[in-house]
Amino acid sequence: MVVVVTGANGQLGQSLQFIARNYPEITFVFCTSEELDVTDKTSITAIFNQNKPDYCINAAAYTAVDKAESEPEKAHLINVTGAKNLAEVCRDFDTVLLHISTDFVFDGNSEQPYTEEDIPNPTGVYGQTKLDGEKAVQATFDNYFIIRTSWVYSQFGNNFMKTMLRLGSERDTLSVVNDQIGTPTNAVDLAKALVLIMKFNTQHPTPNTFGIYNFSNEGSCSWYDFAKRIFEINKIEIALQPIPTTAYPTPAKRPKYSVLDKNKIKSVFGITIKDWDESLKKP
Repeated sequence: MVVVVTGANGQLGQSLQFIARNYPEITFVFCTSEELDVTDKTSITAIFNQNKPDYCINAAAYTAVDKAESEPEKAHLINVTGAKNLAEVCRDFDTVLLHISTDFVFDGNSEQPYTEEDIPNPTGVYGQTKLDGEKAVQATFDNYFIIRTSWVYSQFGNNFMKTMLRLGSERDTLSVVNDQIGTPTNAVDLAKALVLIMKFNTQHPTPNTFGIYNFSNEGSCSWYDFAKRIFEINKIEIALQPIPTTAYPTPAKRPKYSVLDKNKIKSVFGITIKDWDESLKKP
């Protein structure tokens, strides 16, 4: 099995590289944004011609949520045009596409976990471009898995956990929002789930399994709860203060509630998902 991974220098790309050695039956082709530019169809085609992939994991994305408000064209180019280009090349090469999306496609007004059937309603540029990217994939061909995830962190790249660890070493006090509820997702857990989906699809090829799926770790918490556990696990002494979203205004509106229902991905692929706290405690 040959798998092309875009965005290899991002969190998910690096997490896939971290676990790749555990799957010797898979030939991963990791491509940074310089090596495979999703906004350039010629660049994609060249990589596909060279490797003839069975699968492509699209981990390339414009993810600067606040910056997207002032750079809508750039966000659209990567998240929509890039997704469309990749889907078209996957269609031409008969390659199955695993496209990573986000909880930001929802407005956060729900009071119960979002299912794949819930109607998206993004409130900002980032969420809108990710939703439009999903639609571009769906309009191009049928052999795709769109995976919506949330609050991704890891030992790689830039993320909330690493920011908290840095601030914890620099400050004595810190204020963190406590009225936004979601679920942290360990990028390595997400990477493992993607491998399981590819292996399942190879062993049980059926068009019935293609479509949209949610994946995050289990459970839910606020950003304050998440930060508190990060400091506890790493034995960092800091005066942590909960604050409302109104006390920390940002250019892009955040979903107030973005917990994802994972019943579909668990039942279809038999994936076991760890609780966010358990996954956070992993060395």
